[in-house]
Amino acid sequence: MINALQLPCTLFRTQKRRDDYSASDMRCGELTETQLRTYYGLEYISDQVDPWTLTRRSSIDRPQSMFCCHLRGPGKKITRQQCAAILFDEFRFLSRQFSFYGPYRHLIEKMITHMQTGNGTPFRDIALNRALTEQIIRDSSEKNSTRILLLKALRTGINWEKMYLPAVNQDKLRKSIIEGRLPKFNRFGDNFNGMGVTIHDTRATHITLRSLQIHNDRYRAVVHYRVQDHLGLDSDDIRKKKFSQFHFFRIWFVLQHYMQFGFRPFMTNMEATVEITGVRHES
Repeated sequence: MINALQLPCTLFRTQKRRDDYSASDMRCGELTETQLRTYYGLEYISDQVDPWTLTRRSSIDRPQSMFCCHLRGPGKKITRQQCAAILFDEFRFLSRQFSFYGPYRHLIEKMITHMQTGNGTPFRDIALNRALTEQIIRDSSEKNSTRILLLKALRTGINWEKMYLPAVNQDKLRKSIIEGRLPKFNRFGDNFNGMGVTIHDTRATHITLRSLQIHNDRYRAVVHYRVQDHLGLDSDDIRKKKFSQFHFFRIWFVLQHYMQFGFRPFMTNMEATVEITGVRHES
């Protein structure tokens, strides 16, 4: 068909582009101790170490101790590398308060280790792809699911007499996606299964129609989702009470932005291939 939609065809792309290393949450190693302590209020960072003096904390050198700030002596001096290693261990330990059940609870510790050792290289994991696929398939919202909205748009966009999808209906499919809700991990359960703290929102999404088969009054489409997020914090994040109240995020921000550390954030890449099947006449 001359006017049939040529496949594969990209149906949708977010305005925010992929691999945007200029984004604010991708900055690292650009803030001084004075800026972090005065402008961001990051005075007390860790129960294990003081990154400003590079010393180990004792059990009485903590806010919850009745002796804090009164009887403490000078802490044991450590190197910058030792301090960073201790902070990363505490970072991983504290992540468990956001990730304590389900098949993806291990991902946050794996991603923290990648921040520690990966030097900013992109992160991929088969578990992330599985989580994205499940999120898309299990979203049964008639108004918000991009999968369900595409199912309806395909049914009404196909030329059933000639059994093909006219190219002019590409925009119809794009608009159906815009009307929906792109895959995110901001459900209540994501606060505790590890997906909320690792991904939560997503930054860039590409959706491609890879193939379409039409036979009699049925069709089968294969749709591919490419989703990218950033594992990084920006200034707006740490100024929010919901982040700054947790040592987890305070440690994260200091490890990323303090010029004495400057551990690089990274792109998190995931993808899902979803099959959509439908019939000509809705029952």
